[in-house]
Amino acid sequence: MAQLMVKRPNGTRDVVPSQMYKWNTVEGIVKSQAEAYGFKEIRIPTFEETGLFVRSVGDTTDVVQKEMYSVTATGDDGFTLRPEGTAGTIRALIENGLLNDGLPQKLFYVLSCFRHEKPQAGRLREFHQFGVEMAGSSDPRADAEVISLAKSILDAAGLKNIQLNINSIGCPECRAKYQQALKDYFAPSLDKMCETCHNRYEKNPLRLLDCKSEICSEIAKGAPVIIDYLCDDCRTHFESLQKYLTAMGIDFAINPKIVRGLDYYTKTVFEFISTDIGSQGTVCGGGRYDGLIEELGGKPTPALGFGMGLERLILTMENQGAEFADEESCDIYIGSMGENAAVKAMQICRELREDGVRAECDVVGRSVRAQMKYADKIKAKFSVMIGDSELESGKVELKDMQAAEKPAEPTMLTLDENFRGCFNALLIAKQLDAEGFDFGTDE
Repeated sequence: MAQLMVKRPNGTRDVVPSQMYKWNTVEGIVKSQAEAYGFKEIRIPTFEETGLFVRSVGDTTDVVQKEMYSVTATGDDGFTLRPEGTAGTIRALIENGLLNDGLPQKLFYVLSCFRHEKPQAGRLREFHQFGVEMAGSSDPRADAEVISLAKSILDAAGLKNIQLNINSIGCPECRAKYQQALKDYFAPSLDKMCETCHNRYEKNPLRLLDCKSEICSEIAKGAPVIIDYLCDDCRTHFESLQKYLTAMGIDFAINPKIVRGLDYYTKTVFEFISTDIGSQGTVCGGGRYDGLIEELGGKPTPALGFGMGLERLILTMENQGAEFADEESCDIYIGSMGENAAVKAMQICRELREDGVRAECDVVGRSVRAQMKYADKIKAKFSVMIGDSELESGKVELKDMQAAEKPAEPTMLTLDENFRGCFNALLIAKQLDAEGFDFGTDE
């Protein structure tokens, strides 16, 4: 009896080679833009002690209560696969003494995250996140710079119709007054609300605004807004942020309903929203978390950042018809007939690869016809076929696999030390021609 085929876990996704060019495109964009803003890459463990996320993300959030993948092993404390990148990065900042270096510290990462939730378009159980963290500045100019970086990435990706929404959720002082106002507002309707909101009512009233239940969402529509309860310092900070964004030419809308889903946020919160990926329209979200570093054991240090789901970014680019970098294909296929020709083909491939050329040759034992079909299938730009007569003459015909018409005169290359240089020159010329470079003519 045949065994059942093993399938990938629900909520995960394979990225096959034919789709990697899209990932290479977006990862290249996010990294180059982050580096242009002075951010440096950091890599952190895939799992952390569970307490890190409980303390940072918040024990009343859906992430901690419902979505974390937590494990234990004999002799170890409990560990959790990271559900987001900020907590681990802040832990790394503290543990490695980076806060003792020049401030602000500006870091970025590209990593996989894990949340147990219902898979849907733009939302997976294993997803990939690009994020940035800036530690060491409480100035609203830092907020504006982080938002500007996010906008630069979306612009570089060619996205249109992306709305920036901003809000301020205040500091602990003014938020305490707001939370009391929320409790007063929701108290008469509490018996109609879901069990989760009953728990949030006492522990974190701000999270009542983020409930996905239709009944709770409808009740929340008339709730007080945080902007009306901001203290003077938080109000000034928020107004200054708006001034800087306006000066930088970044359009925004104030959305008092944005609270973000994690407990560590303070003051500025923001989201970039797209209408092209269904209900999961947030392409990027972030804000300020001035108390997080101290909460995790570091010295009091203001910080802020954002996270951007790469699956959602790619999905939005696809839906909007944005351009991806071309898929890289084989530069030259070296075909062969006979053992001596196969040896020569292997030699030439090795030499070309040392120059960075994507070269392939037969390693299966195919016929000449099958080799040419394979060269066409892998989209080789050029090909040559080496046989006994080519070895004897020391010359081989170079075939342009992508040419619309066969040239009047064949292009011949010598099978000696000049092969590498001649082919590289032809390859560069073809690339420049494809890019529209005008070589000009001699007068």
